[in-house]
Amino acid sequence: MSDFTRHDKNSAPQASQELLTGIEQGYGFIPDLFHYMAEAPVTIKAYMQLDELLKESSLSDQQVQLALLTASSTNDCEFCKVAHHAMARQAGVDADTIKAIKAGDDPEDSKNRALVQLVRSMVQERGWVPESVQKAFLEAGFERQQILELVLAVSLKTLSNYTNHLTHPEPNPELKAMTE
Repeated sequence: MSDFTRHDKNSAPQASQELLTGIEQGYGFIPDLFHYMAEAPVTIKAYMQLDELLKESSLSDQQVQLALLTASSTNDCEFCKVAHHAMARQAGVDADTIKAIKAGDDPEDSKNRALVQLVRSMVQERGWVPESVQKAFLEAGFERQQILELVLAVSLKTLSNYTNHLTHPEPNPELKAMTE
């Protein structure tokens, strides 16, 4: 087992110090995963760039959070499950949908269900999503472009989920408070 350093703005490599300051300004605190990502500044940069690109997708904020929570739940990433539970609530996702996703169940809403099933399949099958799942996604009212946008969402979560599996960050109290 590798012991990763939980950096703060003073102990982080210089290239990460400015990034951590920006993250703190954006969130009002530094989510713990970034304390560990600071070990490799390029990893924080990649995360932030992918996150910004995902905001340019045609998916709604709710759909993005459903995708991120689904990927994190499927990858069993405790930190990200808490973080995206909080962010899904902020985006207006209902509590029953969040609970279903975290439990590995499908949401009741047919469009949300199609999105969750596609993302779950993408993660579990390493991108080899069955035609039937893709077809159900498209029949629920989505576009082909959105399948590729969900690949971006899964990529973002693969970066953070795997980092978290290696470094073991603790969900911040600020994030936990947002899930209550």
